[in-house]
Amino acid sequence: MTYQVHMIDVKNQLQNYIWLLEHSSSKQVVVVDPTEAGLVEDYCTEHGLNIAQIWLTHWHKDHIGGVSDLIASRNIPVYGPREELSKIPFITHALMDDDYFSFHDLHVDVLAVPGHTLGHIVYFIESIQTLFCGDTLFAMGCGRVFEGTHEQMYHSLNRLAALPAETKVYCTHEYTLSNAKFAIHVEPDNIAIQERLDRVETMRYLGQCTLPSSIEIELETNPFLRTENVEEFKRLRDLKDQF
Repeated sequence: MTYQVHMIDVKNQLQNYIWLLEHSSSKQVVVVDPTEAGLVEDYCTEHGLNIAQIWLTHWHKDHIGGVSDLIASRNIPVYGPREELSKIPFITHALMDDDYFSFHDLHVDVLAVPGHTLGHIVYFIESIQTLFCGDTLFAMGCGRVFEGTHEQMYHSLNRLAALPAETKVYCTHEYTLSNAKFAIHVEPDNIAIQERLDRVETMRYLGQCTLPSSIEIELETNPFLRTENVEEFKRLRDLKDQF
């Protein structure tokens, strides 16, 4: 296998995960949304990995908190949203919708997905069927609408839902169990949701990570991808905010 994805569990209150994409033969890695530098440094030291790039999805502190220390003594390129440069001044490669770049022989596509924040972007790598989606799409849920509009978030989610079904979904929080409980609340007769809730409860009981998901699984079990219009999406998102 030329590439593999590693997970660092931050074990913080927000249940963040930091994802590392490794190019196996060179032992170089991309670090996606590093919450804390120390955890990344320790993991890389333990596994003999070298940081080649940092990818950021949006400006929230639990996604960029470790960047300053990671780049303090090294020249590491930092990719992130151009729309949020004022909030993430250490970005060296400012990205917009439909931009693309490379990590070794991987072609990385950038999609703008405003809603959670106005400048939120995601990273889609078709050749390895992988999506790093920050806080836009969650397993069985979606991010809160903080800066954007519900209309923006609805369209952003629809854009991700249109990606190939086999795409692996790497979001940045372990929210699957709480999302599953909401999903069964709003779709009590959905057998796929019932079965997934059972699996997720078992995995969390055992302390296991529930990610990655896939676009195919999300289309079956994520109520936010199953809404038919903005009004329905807003009603559901408002319900979840109070759940």
